[in-house]
Amino acid sequence: MQYVVSLEGLSREYGGQRVVDELTFDVAAAELFGIVGPDGAGKTTTLRMLAGILRPSAGDARLAGISVVRDPEAVKRHIAYMSQRFGLYADLTVRENIDFYADLYRIPHPKRAPRIERLYEFSGLGPFENRLAGQLSGGMKQKLGLCAALIHEPEILLLDEPTFGVDPISRRDLWLIVHEMVASGVTVIVSTAYLDEAERCDRVALFHNGRVVSIDTPVALQQRLADRVVALRSAEPRRARDRLRRHPAVNQAVLFGDVVHVTLRSSLNDWPAVRRDLKSTGISVDWESPIEPSLEDVFMDLAQNREAGGA
Repeated sequence: MQYVVSLEGLSREYGGQRVVDELTFDVAAAELFGIVGPDGAGKTTTLRMLAGILRPSAGDARLAGISVVRDPEAVKRHIAYMSQRFGLYADLTVRENIDFYADLYRIPHPKRAPRIERLYEFSGLGPFENRLAGQLSGGMKQKLGLCAALIHEPEILLLDEPTFGVDPISRRDLWLIVHEMVASGVTVIVSTAYLDEAERCDRVALFHNGRVVSIDTPVALQQRLADRVVALRSAEPRRARDRLRRHPAVNQAVLFGDVVHVTLRSSLNDWPAVRRDLKSTGISVDWESPIEPSLEDVFMDLAQNREAGGA
């Protein structure tokens, strides 16, 4: 398999504290790779190091065969990086912003027209090319950011939470664009805190406190908890959750709205004893059912195991 991104012990410290700790993994050509975790997990710092914006405190990464430590400027010719915050010029129009980035990347004028037409085609921004960027909706700003990032046809696309704060329809549109880029051969590394979005990726790295707790396909990760997750409703969901967390057969109990997801340590065979314990304390179970684990269930289980192990 051809790897176009390789991390080798990549680390970053702030004030003597490691916020990214010895990351080592590879990303294949034309792979949609997700970096997944909550705020503070180290996602943005990792992408900024890959983009050559932050210098690693230790380790290295190679993108398109180029070291970000030895030659970060050379890396930038092969990548596009889109930060979470809108980084374009609010007082320029949509077209002026794209032309500005085309100038930065020295795209010859004869090549611009077909590229911009293609960008307009999948982003839907053509009718708004004369609108000031500052007057666009959040979703349209993100689409414009993608267009500006893609104008030089990069081999590798780094996206830092591209759908943060974006409405559901625009989220869907952005993911359609990302999948189209992958289908055309672009390697995409995307960070997200939305675990439902992570299921769209070919593989995901689950981040917790600056470290990778697991890397695999979403399906393979979910299969790790097969036959171990029960969902229940109770008139006292928080009390039920707290009681469940103290039971020796339960690894994790998490509230999703008014539903408690219970991850058992071994199998569903332990559930009857857990249910009896709940009822013995006067906590009613109004509904219960084994469920297919979500990536959020998997992440919470892995994070719990990491913390319990003191790693």
